[in-house]
Amino acid sequence: MSAIFLMSVLFGLACGQATSFCIPTDYMMHVDRQECAYCLTINTTICAGYCMTRDVNGKLFLPKYVLSQDVCTYGDFTYKTVEIPGCPHHVAPYFSYPVAVSCRCGMCNTDYTDCVDEPIEINYCTKPQKSYVVGFSI
Repeated sequence: MSAIFLMSVLFGLACGQATSFCIPTDYMMHVDRQECAYCLTINTTICAGYCMTRDVNGKLFLPKYVLSQDVCTYGDFTYKTVEIPGCPHHVAPYFSYPVAVSCRCGMCNTDYTDCVDEPIEINYCTKPQKSYVVGFSI
């Protein structure tokens, strides 16, 4: 194996470990309200990917905030609002959801991010589906 090839492989591994792959990713979600006749399928953008983490030795001697690991979270986002079709007059038919503009690696902020390890529910519709209705930004 030549020295140049070996050096390029080592350089590639070092750069791969130093960079994060936390990027905006397309995501399809389903909005299903019990009172409404239809389920709405929405294509949006969420943050997903890999963030560099380290396991620190000497955990007993360090403050707790040093031990938290970075997650892929929103750097910047906007909200869009859509109208769910088939809702009765007494039910507000509007649904707002975040759209990721940029992503970053950082601590998970529970004000606008779900910080759980496993999914809470399966993303599916239980009613007839309607296509995405053009929404407006808030």
